[in-house]
Amino acid sequence: MAPETHRNLLADAAPPTLLPADPVREPLTRDEALDSVRGYPAGSMLWAFLAESSLAEANPASDVAAYAFARTGYHRGLDALRRNGWRGSGPIPWEHEPNQGFLRALWALSVAADRIGEDDEAARCAQFLRDSSETAYEALAGD
Repeated sequence: MAPETHRNLLADAAPPTLLPADPVREPLTRDEALDSVRGYPAGSMLWAFLAESSLAEANPASDVAAYAFARTGYHRGLDALRRNGWRGSGPIPWEHEPNQGFLRALWALSVAADRIGEDDEAARCAQFLRDSSETAYEALAGD
């Protein structure tokens, strides 16, 4: 599902956005993630982890759950990006570890949207990831 590549020239002019460290690291188990998200629902990494673990189950119910988890992580990430100076475009470097929760949630949203038949959303999210960080796109999409 590689999207058509269109270079975002406005993004090139914006400085990279670097999120602060997430107080919750990726958990070891799904149960730990579910417990942790109750105490820290603003962290994209937890939502991304839950989305990815749901996608790994590969059944219709888990695909829908993955979509919901990923959408939550995506929106929590957008909130964090805006609080840290992002204005709707510009690089969100994968190399900066605190950005990885948002970028992983964005990719999981693309995959989950594709699985539930929301093709436009899947393509939009994949392109957004690519515009934000080509490195993240390559790492997550395997391209």
